[in-house]
Amino acid sequence: MANIKSKPINELDQWNAKELRKLKMVLKNRIEVLKTSAKPKELNDPHPLKDFDLDQCNELLNNIQKAEKLKR
Repeated sequence: MANIKSKPINELDQWNAKELRKLKMVLKNRIEVLKTSAKPKELNDPHPLKDFDLDQCNELLNNIQKAEKLKR
């Protein structure tokens, strides 16, 4: 399984396709929780999405999609 916790989120060009896919799945789940939950669960310290709000998550999703297109 791809390890996304140790990779810098601001350097998506360094991520491989499998890591990007996993991050995108985790991010989509997080976006759904932020949209639907009045009090979303706090993420652990090593989690790459810790302290991200909904706008930041959506922006990151766009960046991941751009990075995935470049990998093709």
